[in-house]
Amino acid sequence: SLGEALDEVPELKAAYKNEDDIAGVVDLGLQLEGLTRNVGKHAGGVVIAPRALTEFTPLYCEPGGGGLVTQFDMKDLEAIGLIKFDFLGLKTLTIIQAAVDLINAKQLADGPLLDILKIPLDDPKTYALYASGNTSAVFQMESGGMQRASVDLKPDRFEDIIALISLFRPGPMELIPEYVARKRGKKPEYLHPEMEAVLKPTLGIFVYQEQVMQIAQRLAGYTLGGADLLRRAMGKKDDALMSQQREVFIKGAIAHRIHPDTAGSIFDLIHKFAGYGFNKSHAAAYALVSYQTAWLKTHYPADYMAAVLSCDMDKTDTVVMMIDECRRMGLNLLPPDINRSGFRFVVTGEREVLYGLGAIKGAGAAALTGLIEERDAKGPFRDLFDLCRRADLRKTNKRVLEALAGAGALDSLGANRPSLLKTLPKAMAMAEQASSSRGAGQSDMFGLASVAPGGATLMEQAPEWPELERLRVEKETLGFYFSGHPIEMYRPLLEQICNGSLKSLIEGRGGSATLLGGWVMDLRRIGKRLLLTLDDRSAQISCILGEELLAQRAPPRKDTLLFVQGRLSPDDFTGGWKVFPNELYDLEQVQSRYAERVLLKFAGGAAIEELLKRLTPLRTPKGCPVTVHYTNGTSKATLDLGDEWRIRIQEPGLETLKQLLGEQNLR
Repeated sequence: SLGEALDEVPELKAAYKNEDDIAGVVDLGLQLEGLTRNVGKHAGGVVIAPRALTEFTPLYCEPGGGGLVTQFDMKDLEAIGLIKFDFLGLKTLTIIQAAVDLINAKQLADGPLLDILKIPLDDPKTYALYASGNTSAVFQMESGGMQRASVDLKPDRFEDIIALISLFRPGPMELIPEYVARKRGKKPEYLHPEMEAVLKPTLGIFVYQEQVMQIAQRLAGYTLGGADLLRRAMGKKDDALMSQQREVFIKGAIAHRIHPDTAGSIFDLIHKFAGYGFNKSHAAAYALVSYQTAWLKTHYPADYMAAVLSCDMDKTDTVVMMIDECRRMGLNLLPPDINRSGFRFVVTGEREVLYGLGAIKGAGAAALTGLIEERDAKGPFRDLFDLCRRADLRKTNKRVLEALAGAGALDSLGANRPSLLKTLPKAMAMAEQASSSRGAGQSDMFGLASVAPGGATLMEQAPEWPELERLRVEKETLGFYFSGHPIEMYRPLLEQICNGSLKSLIEGRGGSATLLGGWVMDLRRIGKRLLLTLDDRSAQISCILGEELLAQRAPPRKDTLLFVQGRLSPDDFTGGWKVFPNELYDLEQVQSRYAERVLLKFAGGAAIEELLKRLTPLRTPKGCPVTVHYTNGTSKATLDLGDEWRIRIQEPGLETLKQLLGEQNLR
């Protein structure tokens, strides 16, 4: 405490006496020390009393009257005789039920329905999934650390999953290598033969509180009630209570003809275990839920992943992660379609998932539900005008329809996305006019009723977007690039410049300094550092930019191409890979730094003047030399242009050359 520090630390004591600023801060600290800093709340803790809670404990609520909590903490509540239950609600149970519903909806009328509580707990294919480490979306097994532990252990029985879930926590985690070693044949050692019967299922390692209770009964004659007191002392990490229990345990063990030294060693082992002991009944329930999700992912991958995606539709980051997992699993993800999709993700084939409209950002649930009900009742929408006429425009506003069009959900209406967006104001105006006319009892002679199926004559045509624009809008509405990836436009350049794909560099186990490139997928500031994720569609790595490097240049931006010079190494924390760069380059910088020559393929003719015109603004004495592979139909030649035609490697200028010559004719 501050008071003790003032007494025991001479430097602080002297500073307190001689420096007014320090004295002022310490005086304030002495007043604040020991006060309640904030109100904490156990999310699942529910307090139960026989009468109104206010007769037993003061209460507290958040400003506005919500979030009622007791002002006594857990231990004080128990001391005054109240009971606290922890009620856990697992979203995973909803996911499992949703997957089972999808599976059973496809079964024939007389076919057997899946009962998730009757699946076999010894399925080799499910344990093979655990052993592979491909356990994204498997309950309790999603983290990189848990995946590595699962690969190391290669569980082949239900008891292994219970143990792994119990051990993978701060403290007992250090026992996982020993558990794995014993699983692979290392012989356990027991302090007393009687311990084997209790610890054999966990390979001689204390894992559960229930094992302590059994040991106490077998070796020290505890009653069930007494053993539960020992369990409670462990669970509450109460050192005073554990000291009392030590005496009781050793006395009981001596009565069972166990040497006092052995009894003390056994209790010391129990006391050490008290720091991390886990309740097996809790772990077994979690293990069952974990196994059920792994079994569903193994045997019904499309249905299970559709359920996972549907339950997290409002969390874009999770959707993106799970869609990556779908693709890794070889599932075919179909784009959203106003005439086929439901609100949630659904399965349309054995390994085929149809995107749910509810996962489109900016399209509200009420609007989408209304559109789906209208389509199911009266048939598919013929075109944009038919959609607007039949939609409830009080709910389905322009923003909703723009989001649907941008996400590709209206592609089946017979026009490209730019044309749909260009025509949308007209279609909505005509729909509102038709609705007003119907309300007034007038026939709509020249309105939407007269639009022929397809509405082609009324559509305002617009050219298709460039690929980069289409992908940008998809990312805005879906949260990720669906129909492609911008990095593919730069694939030839990446292959020329980088030392390899991220996957090949990782498989080479990192090592020496490397030039690598990728798309900036995620970017977060942590203190004075930047943490970003680079992805080149073969793999992802974490890139940590230090303060010194950031001081030398503008920070990178999300959704751009970035090149990094640095050493690739494993990330023990996440299980992935990381790089600490010493150089960063954007596209223009990396081309200027590494380009040796610009090669142009050019078919001769009158456009020679246009080529020179586009090269001229890029000319610079210190630029990159230019070579032209020239052909005019009868002859061909390779021409190295003189030094006066050296050019800057600058993206806007290179783009104009690509437009003239064709993307494939500039290298």
